[in-house]
Amino acid sequence: MATLVLDNGAYTAKIGYSSEEVSVIPNCQFRSKTSRMKTFTANQLDEIKDPSALFYILPIQKGYLVNWDVQRKVWDHLFGKEMFKESMNEILFEEYRFQSALRINAGSLSARRYFSGQPYELCCLVVDSGFSFTHIAPYCRGRRMKDAIRRISVGGKLLTNHLKEIISYRQLHVMDETHVINQVKEDVCFVSQDFYQDMAVAQLKGRDNTVMRDYVLPDFGAIKKGFCKPADQVVLSGKYKTGEQILRLANERFAVPEMLFRPCDIGIREMGIPEAIVHSVASLSEDMQPHMYGNIILTGGNVLFPGFRERLEAELRSLVPAHVPVKVTLPQNPITYAWEGGKLVANDPDFEEMVVTRHDYEENGHFVCEEKFDI
Repeated sequence: MATLVLDNGAYTAKIGYSSEEVSVIPNCQFRSKTSRMKTFTANQLDEIKDPSALFYILPIQKGYLVNWDVQRKVWDHLFGKEMFKESMNEILFEEYRFQSALRINAGSLSARRYFSGQPYELCCLVVDSGFSFTHIAPYCRGRRMKDAIRRISVGGKLLTNHLKEIISYRQLHVMDETHVINQVKEDVCFVSQDFYQDMAVAQLKGRDNTVMRDYVLPDFGAIKKGFCKPADQVVLSGKYKTGEQILRLANERFAVPEMLFRPCDIGIREMGIPEAIVHSVASLSEDMQPHMYGNIILTGGNVLFPGFRERLEAELRSLVPAHVPVKVTLPQNPITYAWEGGKLVANDPDFEEMVVTRHDYEENGHFVCEEKFDI
């Protein structure tokens, strides 16, 4: 019997049977002003011909599931088509009639996935930079070191909103264009290896400004998806004759992801990711610390920014004693890495011992779930 694995993220849900490949879909509903405020759920986003002025209705805010009505509609769409607390247990067992369920943190699944490829390693540190937050969580012998977990209030949502504000202030009002600007962020932003040097380059004129990019916005007619102009087609003075709507981006490209490393730049009084990692590892025993620094695994959508891994490794190298090895690993697909860990758990010979069955739930109620699931 195949097991359905669901990584219910704040921005995307990763779902699929343990015998099949994963699907990544939006974990939210959408409303579009261009479609008479019609509501779309999950991957029905693909049906929207004109995603301009699209706004999101999110079930998860700041890392907490707060809108059960929206979450239920997404799950209705997922479980009907393709196959937390008391409300979650009730929905899974009583409404969807699951035969059994296992609830587990995404970080634990990522650690499981990492250890499967490193059979001789006993420790790892998972950096999960997702939609709402960035979490740093150390694991040893499969056990989460709870007292060493650190959370930073910077995630993909904050980065997109900040980019919207910058563009709206400097060029074009895009505060209602979350979907489009999120795509801009993913297409053009990168993590600087030398912030002040790149800032100086971004202020140069003409072809000397190697940071500057011209981004063609979609019109949802001829241009379905935005893209960067090839360098040889960039018009440095005057207007384009094509009638395309252009965003000219320079220091925004690296200043926005810089918030992951220096949240204080925009008034968030918290540590950046490198300092948070050092703070987390310092709370562990000395004999464990070198193993953590040598086995750092990156997950979540934000780690896909070009240069993220290199910058993090370089900053950690400057903060960690010279005799301690530092190795930061970026998986092939950091977005689905936790789901892949869930797939491994589903095929574990001891899987049946981990789950709560519907019979257990009907006999003992919510108590058996809270007792068995360490979330």
